[in-house]
Amino acid sequence: MPISRRSPRTTGTEYSAGGIVFRKNSQGIEIAFLLDPFRKWTFAKGHIEQGESLVGAGVREVKEEMGITRVRVLAPLGKIDWWFQERRADARSPKGAMVHKFAYYFLMQVPSGTQLHPQKSERISAVRWVPLDRALKFSSYEDVRLVLAKAIAMLQR
Repeated sequence: MPISRRSPRTTGTEYSAGGIVFRKNSQGIEIAFLLDPFRKWTFAKGHIEQGESLVGAGVREVKEEMGITRVRVLAPLGKIDWWFQERRADARSPKGAMVHKFAYYFLMQVPSGTQLHPQKSERISAVRWVPLDRALKFSSYEDVRLVLAKAIAMLQR
C-alpha cells in the first residue's frame, strides 16, 4: 500500500494600499464606496508595485478603481490584516497557499463635484457616494469598519 505524503502548506505575504475617499458638498460629507467582485461594498485598494510607496499605491488604486483624477491624501488610517487561501496560482503565491494580507488605508479628499466611475476590468460593478452618517452601516466588511470608524471620527472633528 503506497504511503500518501502531503507537502507542507506554503504561505505567502501580500501588501496592498488604498483609501477611504470623501467629498464635502451642500448635503454634507459623503464617502465613496465600490461594489467588489464578491458583491460587497468596500473601498479601493490594491497591490503595491515594486518601488512604489504605500501612499503612492493607495492613490493609484483609488484613481484606477473609482475613476477619480484628483485626490489629496490627508492622513494615514492604519492597516488591517487577514489570512486567505489562494484560489489560483500567480506570481506571488501558488494555488492553495495560505496568504497573510496587509492592507494600509489613507484618508483622501476629492473636490466636491467629483463623479465616480467603476473600473470594470477589475470586476468592480458599481461605485457610489454614501452620506457620512450611513457609511458604517453601508460597509460590508467588519474589519474595514474599524478603519472607517477612525476616518469618520477624524471628519467629525
